[in-house]
Amino acid sequence: MQNKQQKRIRLKAKIRSKIKGTSLRPRLSIFRSNKFIYAQVIDDKTGKTLVQANDLKLKKGTKTERAKEVGIAVALACKGAKISKVVFDRNGFKYTGRIKLVADAARAGGLQF
Repeated sequence: MQNKQQKRIRLKAKIRSKIKGTSLRPRLSIFRSNKFIYAQVIDDKTGKTLVQANDLKLKKGTKTERAKEVGIAVALACKGAKISKVVFDRNGFKYTGRIKLVADAARAGGLQF
């Protein structure tokens, strides 16, 4: 029987084969650990991270509140880098909870998926 991490890695590979980030529409990749959440905007053609945000320095608030702040922070950083449209990559995680909160906050901040 597979554990959850092996299943997520297999699902991640399946998702990544379908989506690609370009310089016109980079990929917004979300990673969630038990304590923190990370968001990166990546141009897959050049292999460079254009924008990133995380909650490592945010110590106050619940995990869900910090996830919303990460979504807002990545949207503001994208505005500064003149990026308005992205491709969303949930990185093999289910689209619920903190992943959904980051996506909704990024949309509210002006990013288009």
